[in-house]
Amino acid sequence: MTRVADRFTNGFDAEVVRAWIADDPDPQTAISLEHILAEAESGDEAAVADLEDRFSGPLVFGTAGLRGEIAAGPNRMNRAVVIRAAAGLAAFLADTVGEGFQVVIGCDARYKSAEFAADTAAVITAAGGVAIQLPEQLPTPLLAYALLKRGADAGVMVTASHNPPADNGYKVYLGQRPLQAIGSEADAEAGAGAQIVSPADALIAEKISAVESVTSVSRAESGWEHLDESIVEDYLSRIDDLGVRAESELSIVLTSLHGVGAGVAEAALTRTGFTNLHPVASQQAPDPDFPTVSFPNPEEAGALDESFALAREVGAELIIANDPDADRFSAAIPDESAAIGYRQLSGDEVGLLLGEDLAGRLAESGSDGAVFANSIVSSRALAAAVQSHGFAAVNTLTGFKWISRASLGLVFGYEEALGYCVDPMIVRDKDGISAAVTFAALASRLKAAGSSIETELDRIRNRDGYFATAPLSFRLDDVSLIGTAMAKLRENPPAALAGSPVAEVHDLSAGYEGLPPTDGILLLSESNSRVIVRPSGTEPKLKCYLEVVAEPSEIQAAAEADARAAASAGVRLPTASASASLKPALTERLNSISTELKNFFSL
Repeated sequence: MTRVADRFTNGFDAEVVRAWIADDPDPQTAISLEHILAEAESGDEAAVADLEDRFSGPLVFGTAGLRGEIAAGPNRMNRAVVIRAAAGLAAFLADTVGEGFQVVIGCDARYKSAEFAADTAAVITAAGGVAIQLPEQLPTPLLAYALLKRGADAGVMVTASHNPPADNGYKVYLGQRPLQAIGSEADAEAGAGAQIVSPADALIAEKISAVESVTSVSRAESGWEHLDESIVEDYLSRIDDLGVRAESELSIVLTSLHGVGAGVAEAALTRTGFTNLHPVASQQAPDPDFPTVSFPNPEEAGALDESFALAREVGAELIIANDPDADRFSAAIPDESAAIGYRQLSGDEVGLLLGEDLAGRLAESGSDGAVFANSIVSSRALAAAVQSHGFAAVNTLTGFKWISRASLGLVFGYEEALGYCVDPMIVRDKDGISAAVTFAALASRLKAAGSSIETELDRIRNRDGYFATAPLSFRLDDVSLIGTAMAKLRENPPAALAGSPVAEVHDLSAGYEGLPPTDGILLLSESNSRVIVRPSGTEPKLKCYLEVVAEPSEIQAAAEADARAAASAGVRLPTASASASLKPALTERLNSISTELKNFFSL
């Protein structure tokens, strides 16, 4: 068969579109493309522009796999694109592992997810591989778990995580055998079970680009294995083995944001002793339209509004939120000073608390050699905390594909974007369910000891310093503006951050402190304020990560100043805390830096 082109080479080309339509296995997308083509040929300029975008080239396969809008054409997520991707992955595995390679396949509840998973199983089986399909609508951590549990050669998770409803995606993980074939034994051991990185992404992409057409790809009608629900029980048993359990009764509000994590998360919490659970009913059932939220991401403003309302109603002591594929986890705690009665913890605060908790427990047991990791854009507070217990901390590039392979001795990893790995030898990826259980256990243990999450943060900060962080993102319709902004920053970076001169500027594209090159700029001021700017890897955003620091001596001085002022006014204050004394000043510094960056970029 003649090769089916996946792009226009000289502007709008109706014949390229017709060939793609003829090769499309999905009548729904084929018909939609026929309608757009008819409009374009009748002179509709908008339709022509639409087709030029859809045929600007294939959806790029990289370290994030595939992710994009569900629609017809090579630059979209659809069955034709997925079948090509599956064929490329199968060819890569056949070359590196040989016939009989094993691929575990999972999917969430988004539109087309089940079809994309079934197409992948059909392609893998026809190519001589063993396809192992998970039950439908399970969290991403179950796929990562099943990959290592079965000793498979690859894993495919069909999900777009927390992207808008119109999107879907295709995450690829590799087992040990293909990694051994393309790299060192050490790299294979550290990376087995993790998402792909270079050179695997390029090698798979090369095989995908060699696929001539969907019609040329063989697909089996049956013959693949279907795992039953016992895989969920195995995963829950592993969470049991972590040894974290409720030590006091804790009232918890739980939401899955219309995703697939509700049943597994609730079961994990229940079997570890948490029985006072209050699911947000309107968000518990999987729904690919995500009707109650603008963006199904716990980071986004408004995403937890229904959780806050239920928490106020039941007097909850903790709110747990997972994103739709449950690989991320967010927590909120009661806060009398907040208008809504609750404060959502930042990803850095949760990462610090989980890391400190584990480091403390490992130190008490006499463990050594443990390594903690976080992405470079995450707070430096984790490193300070675990070093105080005698453990090593390392930075990685952004993303769990890097964090999870940071070291063979890795015991915990996190990224500020609500991703946490508390059991890296079993789930070598972020896992919002095991992290939620571990955090709930910490909260219950603190409560049993007469303490709290906020008090624990104060204790850590008084010891190590107060690292305050804040995100700043620019969502841009014109993605070319991202490159322009990065070029401007490289050519003429700001001279100061919140009044403190910039002492260091590091272009991360040249590598930094042993890390591989990545597109980003790091600014460090004389007062130890830090800003990292980078393009998002999954969304049309320019992302800025802000951090300001107060040393323990500053915290003590602020607390003493507050106490003197209270005494002078004849007011008795509760024990001074790092948050109460220094938070306003640090927040002001963060706001100042945020304003400076907004003015600098003018986006």
